[in-house]
Amino acid sequence: MSQHSSYELDRRTFIAAGVTLIASTTMSKADEPLAPPDKQPPHVKTPEPPAKTVGWAIVGLGQLALEEVMPAFANSKIARPVALVSGHPEKAKKVAATYGVDPTSIYDYKTYEKLADNPAVDVIYIILPNSMHAEYTVRGLKAGKHVLCEKPMATSIAECEQMIAAAKSARKKLMIAYRLHHEPFNKTAIELCRQGELGKLKLITACNGQDVKAPNIRLSKSLGGGPLQDVGIYCVNAFRYLTGEEPIEVTGFASRPKDDPRFREVPESVTFTLHFPSGVIASGDCSFGTAESRRYRVQGASGILDLEGAFGYRGQRLYLQNEDRISEMKLTPVDHFAAEMDHFSECILAGKESKTPGEEGLADLRVMTAIEEAIRTGRTVALKS
Repeated sequence: MSQHSSYELDRRTFIAAGVTLIASTTMSKADEPLAPPDKQPPHVKTPEPPAKTVGWAIVGLGQLALEEVMPAFANSKIARPVALVSGHPEKAKKVAATYGVDPTSIYDYKTYEKLADNPAVDVIYIILPNSMHAEYTVRGLKAGKHVLCEKPMATSIAECEQMIAAAKSARKKLMIAYRLHHEPFNKTAIELCRQGELGKLKLITACNGQDVKAPNIRLSKSLGGGPLQDVGIYCVNAFRYLTGEEPIEVTGFASRPKDDPRFREVPESVTFTLHFPSGVIASGDCSFGTAESRRYRVQGASGILDLEGAFGYRGQRLYLQNEDRISEMKLTPVDHFAAEMDHFSECILAGKESKTPGEEGLADLRVMTAIEEAIRTGRTVALKS
């Protein structure tokens, strides 16, 4: 037999063997079940419950609590609602039923101190008018609970200092609810500014405006309302966290139109500038009489950063401009309130300090107090280092 014939035979034998192997494989595949042998595929892991969760009492069932905070518990990993404090018993009962809160763990403002007797409550979240923050924070701390307090922390520097002292005396944690410190767009903006991606920072501009209709607690001076306190604080805090500095002097101006009765007690709009030790000049404006606008721009020596929707509950978009090229940074958004509550819960479990303790709220109050003085006097106001 020639070499060529031998090659052909070997080739035919190989192919035949291959056909047999394929047929055998095909037959075995045909016999395999189409569905997995049990309901749970082996590569899919069942999530384990957290080793420990933290119980939260929500104080004040207004719009923010009902529309943002209570729904956020569904996205939280370790925070859970266990008690409610409200002056409206029927509303509180309905909310409790919706979120699985024991109806015996509903309190009003007269029985607030009884939270001390509820071992399920680890932390109290104060979501009340600004004028009530200090009182209910101090009372909550004295009841032996940790406290997360909405911003602004209080209506005066003295109240802030009283709250911080109460936390130290009770040996409990006090955190101020600066949710933007826990969401990825603002966190990324901070990193880019601090890491020099824009070069040396020069100018920052920010605006936070909305059209507020009466009646609304934001329009009441006695309740601690006003555009600077409610929305301007976001700009002030952003200037501080983007630069990593404290301002050394401020200016301010307020507008109160005489033909709009909404602004009998508080300004419609406030503008202000902050001067920082590094030379950065930050300009902010806030209003209760404009179309919604929530954004900031950071200008550096070699780049520009824009965060649209910067202060909103959702919808942030981050842009970076270098050498005439603008790119949008794609980030995965999170539930701001769930992230914030989980952070504080983790701090409580681990015995560590939060990112935004009482001192952070006090720092903003010092700046806003100086802005108000600048508005009254028409002069630049220096801040103590």
